[in-house]
Amino acid sequence: MESKTARLTVLIDPVKKKAFEELCAAQDQTPSQVVRQLIRDYLEAHGVTYATQTRVPAVRKP
Repeated sequence: MESKTARLTVLIDPVKKKAFEELCAAQDQTPSQVVRQLIRDYLEAHGVTYATQTRVPAVRKP
C-alpha cells in the first residue's frame, strides 16, 4: 500500500454518486477503496508502471 496520499477531486452527477456509494456500501468497501482499485486496474491495462513506497522497519539484532 502506498505510504503517502494525494487528493483527487472528481465532479460527478449526484444520482450516479449516490448509486456508487450505495453499491460500495453493499460490497463493504469505501468509495475511495474502489476508486483506488479502478486506477490501479486502468494503469495496469495500459501498461503503465509506477513505483510504490513500502516502509519496512529495520530489524535490529541484539
